[in-house]
Amino acid sequence: MIAIDGPGGAGKGSVAAAVADELGWHLLDSGALYRAVGVCARQRGVAEDDATGLVAMVRNLTIRFTPAGVTVDGEVLGDSIRGDEAAATASRVAALAPVRAALLAVQRGLRMPPGLVADGRDMATVVFPDAVVKVFLTASVEERARRRLAQLKQLKQAGPNVSLPRLFESIRERDERDRTRPVAPLVQAPDAVTIDSTSLSIEEVARNVLALAASRQATSTR
Repeated sequence: MIAIDGPGGAGKGSVAAAVADELGWHLLDSGALYRAVGVCARQRGVAEDDATGLVAMVRNLTIRFTPAGVTVDGEVLGDSIRGDEAAATASRVAALAPVRAALLAVQRGLRMPPGLVADGRDMATVVFPDAVVKVFLTASVEERARRRLAQLKQLKQAGPNVSLPRLFESIRERDERDRTRPVAPLVQAPDAVTIDSTSLSIEEVARNVLALAASRQATSTR
């Protein structure tokens, strides 16, 4: 079990996917999970602050992570969960304790042989506190804003109102919201290893995580 936490834009999803692919393990992108819930809520007319309605909806959804992407009831959501609107909705939905509780069982149910690589904001502290490998992946706000702008351009979602200064401020606001929310705030697990990805590529970070996992495995078998 490898748990990777950190703020948005640090590269958690890409690193987790690369590590899972290298190991042949299952993948849990918890950010995509919450964005999927937010997208489904909009499609079904459930208000993002309606905890009761969201929990009822979640209990009737079948969410899977496949090579094609996140699927809900067999439908691939695709890029609809990657935009800023989906990210903002996910952040607000994730702050609701009943919704987090409902999704906890979903996330833990994805832990199966040969192993799981999970990324998010509370993987190592709440969802999988017994993970053998825990990583806290971070990067400067400036670098995360640049990465987000590049991603939005690639997705062709960088409209006229999208700019580096606005993304910078948006990321700072989300960091603060994630750190101060009363339920499962973004904090580093005491036994997590910090990796700063500001000047590192996804491949370099993935190699560091894999080396850490190999080291932990070697230690446990002595």
